[in-house]
Amino acid sequence: MSGSNSSARDGRLGAEPLTLTVHSVAAPDLGLAGASGSTAHGRLKMLFILLVCAAPVIASYLTYFVIRPSARTNYGTLIQPTRSLPDITLHRLDGTAVAARTLRGQWLIVAVGASGCDAACQRRLYMQRQLREMLGAERDRVDKVWLVSDGAPLAPALRAAVDAKPAVTVLRIDPAALAAWLAPEPGHGLEEHLYIVDPMGEWMMRMPADPEPMRVKRDLERLLRASASWDLPGR
Repeated sequence: MSGSNSSARDGRLGAEPLTLTVHSVAAPDLGLAGASGSTAHGRLKMLFILLVCAAPVIASYLTYFVIRPSARTNYGTLIQPTRSLPDITLHRLDGTAVAARTLRGQWLIVAVGASGCDAACQRRLYMQRQLREMLGAERDRVDKVWLVSDGAPLAPALRAAVDAKPAVTVLRIDPAALAAWLAPEPGHGLEEHLYIVDPMGEWMMRMPADPEPMRVKRDLERLLRASASWDLPGR
């Protein structure tokens, strides 16, 4: 009896289906979260670099289109683009030829006119001398040049300027060459202005006719300060 019961139980157990329980397993950590954070950090760093590079451009646009300062600090008229000293031959009063390039190496206060030198010419001579002297310790970085556009004998005032200490450098120049380099303000003549030439021989500023000496002086002082790092006294 017991054997038959045992067989029956075994038979029933064998008929029941086998079931399996599947438990959830945590996914392996492949470092994806760290990679995502690193990517975000890299993008922020790149954006910062782009902003730094673009800052000057943005600032210039804001200055020009938004702020747009209209106040002019310079008294003289800036020549843009500058005009280079022509490669021509000038002449000393004794007729000796001088290459124009020899004038380079100093800031120049240039005046032009005929050898007759009328009253207006004499005022410009005086102002030219005073402007250089008013620069004090910086005056050795500036030379006075007078360009004579004719071949007549010099008037006494010009001759005295040549003999003075420090002397004015007086050179004769062909009128056509002079007109091709320097230009007056509309409605004025070449002889009415003082012209500022930089040490590289570039005409870069024209003073108004009948200028105010102190305002011309301020312009010269600004130019000398701005060029202090590369310009030295003497040629």
